Amino acid sequence: MSMSVISSANYGMRAATSRLESSASKIARIGDGSGDVDVAGEMINVLQAKFEFEANAKMARAGGDMLKSAIDILA
Repeated sequence: MSMSVISSANYGMRAATSRLESSASKIARIGDGSGDVDVAGEMINVLQAKFEFEANAKMARAGGDMLKSAIDILA
């Protein structure tokens, strides 16, 4: 159970990182004239990615704690 929680959290953290990198790349292109960038929208995406990453990191920590508890009980 806790290994699937950790795997799920890892997937979520990678997805949040990808979302952040995409938004950061768009924000970085503001000055090069390659098109319109919705800065406010991209900043919202950055904040959402941050919160998603933090939530998944907490889930991974909780899964690790559950695994540790199970090992302690069985040991």
